[in-house]
Amino acid sequence: MGLLTFSINVTLDGCVDHREGVADDETHAFFTRLMDEAGAMLWGRVTYEMMESYWPAVVRGNQEAPPAMREWAVKLEAKPKYVVSSTRKTFPWTNSHLIAGDLRTGVQKLKDATPAGVLLGSGKLAGELDRLDLIDEYKFLVHPRIAGHGPTLYQSGLPSTRRLELVSVKPLRSGAVAMHYRRAAG
Repeated sequence: MGLLTFSINVTLDGCVDHREGVADDETHAFFTRLMDEAGAMLWGRVTYEMMESYWPAVVRGNQEAPPAMREWAVKLEAKPKYVVSSTRKTFPWTNSHLIAGDLRTGVQKLKDATPAGVLLGSGKLAGELDRLDLIDEYKFLVHPRIAGHGPTLYQSGLPSTRRLELVSVKPLRSGAVAMHYRRAAG
């Protein structure tokens, strides 16, 4: 069974708005490496549609992008992408699949079928999956910014505090810090 790893950009005040992070070659390399290590991507519909509206155009050459972003786009195009949605049924972007029905069952089946692990990149969906005790690891890229607005990490709350164990910390040149945690035993 593969691990489910939640990874997202977050500011010091917890904002997960994708426009608030530092976007440079080093941060793109960080997320490219995470994607390379994972067997599949997992998103909610809103995140999927945001990604779908930009990255396929980069691959086709319809959207200008620096080399690091183009590399990300090509790898993302090939990567299996799973989407949780109760409102959308078709996903024409290459290698995209719907997880329908019971969320716990669908995501557990995906984890079981993906030994290299699943990389989760949707904040709202992470809250749902954390309530179901399905997230195994957290790899946050904490940016040196205070956004002063939302959406924020775990905005809808959790039923109890999650105890985590630190695995690693790596500062980036931009001042962002890559933090890797796993769920604490017990």
